[in-house]
Amino acid sequence: MDTLDPTDIALLTALQRDSDLTAEQLGTTLNLSASQIGRRRQKLEAAGYIHGYRARLDPEKLGLTVQAFVSVQMATHAPDKVATFTRIVKLDRHVVSVWTLTGEADYLLRVYCESLGALNTLIHDQLLPHPAVARVQSQIVMNQLKGDAPLPV
Repeated sequence: MDTLDPTDIALLTALQRDSDLTAEQLGTTLNLSASQIGRRRQKLEAAGYIHGYRARLDPEKLGLTVQAFVSVQMATHAPDKVATFTRIVKLDRHVVSVWTLTGEADYLLRVYCESLGALNTLIHDQLLPHPAVARVQSQIVMNQLKGDAPLPV
C-alpha cells in the first residue's frame, strides 16, 4: 500500500480522534459497510500506518504532577558510553519519550514525575553522574496549552 486514498485518510483521521470507534460507527461516518472498514483498517495496520492502539491516561490522576523536558548534552559519543546512557533513559519509568537532536543538546527527554524531588533524583542521581553526560538542562512544564494532537494526515 503505497498511497492513501481520501477514504484511508478519513479513516486514519477518525481513528486518531477515537480509536475505540466500532467498524459500524466508522462505516456510518465514512459511508462504507463495517466489513469494508474492517478490511481497510487491516490493510493500514499491515502496511504499518497504524502502529497500535492505546489508552491516554491522565498523569495528574496517577500522581504524576510534574512534567518536564530535559535536554542532555553529551561529553562523548563513544558507542559503549552512549549505549549505557540510552539504556538508562529507555528503562527509566519517568522518561516517556526520547529524541536525538541536532544543535547544542544531543537528547531531549520528556519526563513525568511524582514530585520535584523525583525529577531532582532523576537528574542528579542518574543522568548527571553518567560518564557520557556533559550537561543537563530541565524545563518544567507550567501548563500544556495543546495536548498531543493527531498527526496531520
